[in-house]
Amino acid sequence: MEFNQQLYKKRQRSNAVGLTLSLGAMVLGLFVLLWILSVLLANGLAALDLNMFTQSTPAPGSEGGGLANAIVGSLMMVGFTVLVSTPIGVLAGVYLAEYGDQSKTAELTRFVTDIMLSAPSIVLGLFVYAIAVATVGNFSGWAGSLALSLIAVPVVVRTTENMLRLVPGSLREAAFALGAPRWKVSTMVTLRAARSGVMTGLLLAVARISGETAPLLFTALNNQFFSTNMSAPMANLPVVIFQFALSPYENWVRLAWGGALLITLSVLILNVVARVFLREKNRV
Repeated sequence: MEFNQQLYKKRQRSNAVGLTLSLGAMVLGLFVLLWILSVLLANGLAALDLNMFTQSTPAPGSEGGGLANAIVGSLMMVGFTVLVSTPIGVLAGVYLAEYGDQSKTAELTRFVTDIMLSAPSIVLGLFVYAIAVATVGNFSGWAGSLALSLIAVPVVVRTTENMLRLVPGSLREAAFALGAPRWKVSTMVTLRAARSGVMTGLLLAVARISGETAPLLFTALNNQFFSTNMSAPMANLPVVIFQFALSPYENWVRLAWGGALLITLSVLILNVVARVFLREKNRV
């Protein structure tokens, strides 16, 4: 076969153009990301002090104060969300991977899960507002946790199903050959083999909901005072940051930068931990 020098040079030029555009896009993306992080660090670090973790949000126009009530509120709502979404998401993922497979119920579950994954969080917030807030008559931490659960469950379901499908079929066949029932194979063999991937999905879901603001505006709203009552409006970091960043008070804007830095660091730590879990799984 005769070597086509012209075609070879044309492909070289196309490859060079594609590589240059890819590198340019990467450099642009990194530049914007580093720019945002540098501004966030410069303003956020200046706001970090002990008062931020020990005092509640200040009244309009007053000095001092902190974000203690918002931090505790966020931790409580995220904690209850994890308690609700973990068993539902993991069990649904096990059903899809081990039992349902191509059944109509599994197809419907995957369809609904995909819709919830792509649905804007503000729509889910409005849905919870209609069924939980408008019905009861007041905003609450429970409603906020419910809205966050609707965001977290689809992430856990899809991650669990994908991780279980990566488990080799020979492992299941060996367990069946030893006489193990199907429920024991699913829970004690395949789920255990995929536990690092499942844990990664759970951590990514927590990272996703940690910064959600829109659903909490319609469900938990905010509370200027320190409260652990989940049946009443509850302070949380995303809504406090949203309200304080738009305020004309310098002290509130400073606290908003500090809260934004706290959420960013939390998400960064969760992503690092998730990658560590995933790397350990790959080694196995």
